Amino acid sequence: MTERRLLLVDDDRTFRLSTAELLRQDGHEVEVAADAAEAVERLEVRRYDLLLLDMRMPGMDGLTALEVLRRRGLQAPVLMISGFGTIDSAVESLHRGADHFLSKPVDPDLLSAKVRELLERRPAAERVREGTLGTMVGHAEAMRRVFDAVRKVAPTEATVLVLGETGTGKELLARAVHDLSERADGPFVPVNCASLAEGVLESELFGHVRGAFTGAVSDRQGLFAAARGGTIFLDEVGDVSLALQQRLLRVLQEREVVPVGAVAPVPVDVRIVAATHRDLEEEMGRGSFRDDLYYRLNVFRVEVPPLRSRRADIPLLVEAALERLAERNPAADGAVVSPLAMRLLRGHDWPGNVRELFAVLESAVIRSGGGRVEAQHLPYTIRDPEGRGGLAGQEGRYRAGDEPDERAAIVAALEETDGSRTRAAQLLGMSRTTLWRRMKEFGLDVEG
Repeated sequence: MTERRLLLVDDDRTFRLSTAELLRQDGHEVEVAADAAEAVERLEVRRYDLLLLDMRMPGMDGLTALEVLRRRGLQAPVLMISGFGTIDSAVESLHRGADHFLSKPVDPDLLSAKVRELLERRPAAERVREGTLGTMVGHAEAMRRVFDAVRKVAPTEATVLVLGETGTGKELLARAVHDLSERADGPFVPVNCASLAEGVLESELFGHVRGAFTGAVSDRQGLFAAARGGTIFLDEVGDVSLALQQRLLRVLQEREVVPVGAVAPVPVDVRIVAATHRDLEEEMGRGSFRDDLYYRLNVFRVEVPPLRSRRADIPLLVEAALERLAERNPAADGAVVSPLAMRLLRGHDWPGNVRELFAVLESAVIRSGGGRVEAQHLPYTIRDPEGRGGLAGQEGRYRAGDEPDERAAIVAALEETDGSRTRAAQLLGMSRTTLWRRMKEFGLDVEG
């Protein structure tokens, strides 16, 4: 692990020195402060990756310092440590913005593990860059296969068919194909085939000549012609009528278009990338999509997985989304998502996929004032386990190693509240009775 800079704040000199040495042996750069006032001064002039903060100190106590630092924009994770640990104090520290709470005496192995966990929770910017293709982000194996496929097909002239649910990023993938191709210096022209009436779409795609219909007062080139030397992206091609499908087939076969009202064809030099959320083979079986057009489009097929099948990518996507929000809104610079909020995000089914995730984050960042996004800043459908999009939607999906599930969220909430079911239920957005029932279903201790 890359060396990280930690600040340890504790008035107990023996604990301060021994703990600092332990953390240095773990490979961290550690600085120490004897009280909260000194810590506040240090944090005004230097950035730290993690703050270890004693709860009870002379002068300003740890809770007050934590509140002050969070108000001033501290985004680094905070590990509270106290020799007077109680459930109430743990809950209070988490409520004020701490990420975890440990009681003295602290087991060295537990401390090392918790520090490592907190440091690894927020992906580094370089990890975002490593898992990208154009503006698409992903480390999951399914996305790696998608990225590899795009890199292989982009330098060719092959027609590409992109399949995937709404909001998965099909246009971003099409743009990546264009940007990595020999046509990158030419135009990239996206067309949403589902958003235009058939007559309008026909004119938009192929152009028209003067007098072809009422209002056609002059010749107009279509989007196929406008994309000359570049790429045209036919989004939702599965929604095109059978009549228009015949005209698209001619473009693919002959590489020419006939403008509306014209007789002579016009040659086009364009690469075609098409996309749809529909099952085209099923549409073919119903007779609503032409077999010959399908085979012309399906030269090279890329399927973009839904977000629910690659939940491990959600922290990476969150990081990328926050960076893009900060570019558009300076007030959001440095915004982060709390561990519990992240677990809730990973537990959601995301029917709207990446598009929905980005919209939720933009709203949450606004609600948080551009600071730390907590569970209460997320929509009710994500926090409510009884809602269709809530954690209850994860029932029946638990597999070995599948972290983003309801059970993991419950365990995490109980850990963050030192076993307080009342506070854990509040954090999860469920009643205490519902929490007890879920714990029993998942085989968690309900007697403690």
